[in-house]
Amino acid sequence: MSERRGTTGYTSIAKFLHWLILLLLIIQFITAWTMPHIGRNTPVSTLISLHFSFGVVILAIAVLRLLWRVTHPEPAPEPGMPQWQVAGAKLTHWLLYGLLLVIPILGWINASWRGMPIVMFGLPLPQLIATRAPGWQWTGDIHSFLANYVMLTLVGLHVAAALYHELIVRDDVLRRMLPGR
Repeated sequence: MSERRGTTGYTSIAKFLHWLILLLLIIQFITAWTMPHIGRNTPVSTLISLHFSFGVVILAIAVLRLLWRVTHPEPAPEPGMPQWQVAGAKLTHWLLYGLLLVIPILGWINASWRGMPIVMFGLPLPQLIATRAPGWQWTGDIHSFLANYVMLTLVGLHVAAALYHELIVRDDVLRRMLPGR
């Protein structure tokens, strides 16, 4: 069965991947905010292991979502939408895609640098760099900054724009990404 993009909405696969990533991000932030601070000799706890696991899952789903997005273009902008909003939406979307790739990779690199085992729900994964490899100690700080400040800001902007279109403009921007439409 071939699924084609409609003129007014996203494909069901694009919607599924969008909402799945949102769910995984919520789980990821809950584990990040409740797990112990990762210091020099922090042992890998269950919450840290879950954070690693969900990070790898988010990375994999983000790759799938990005491949789907590249091969299945988004619907045309709503009629009458100002060009600055169209450009802002595209920029925000591509920045979010980039962060969904960069943040987990930086986390994985930092865990590797710290010598922490990366295990995805029981499956051991390789280290991306050697333990204490020179020049990589910054990755944890950048990982945290991008996740806690840049990602959350962009997600907030994304949600605010969707709500603006739904509640103020009253167009179909939000509705065309909702499941079942």
